[in-house]
Amino acid sequence: MTDTTWLIEVDGGTCIGSGICAGTAPDHFTVENGTSRPARRRTEPADRVLDAAESCPVEAITVRDEGTGEVIAPEP
Repeated sequence: MTDTTWLIEVDGGTCIGSGICAGTAPDHFTVENGTSRPARRRTEPADRVLDAAESCPVEAITVRDEGTGEVIAPEP
C-alpha cells in the first residue's frame, strides 16, 4: 500500500464528453449529462487514471499529487 494519494480534476467547461476516460478507467470516471466526472476526487495511484488523462482529446483531466500539488498528468 502506498501513502501517495492523487487528486483527479475534470474541467467541465473544457470536457466534450467523449467518454474515452470512462472507457479507459471505468472505475474512476463516469459521463453524466455530456460531461465527465471523477467517481472519486481522491484516489490511490493507478495507471488507468494516467492513461485516461493522457487520452483526453481536449486535456480536460488533470491528475495531481495530493501532497505536493504536482501535476502528474497530462504530461506537458
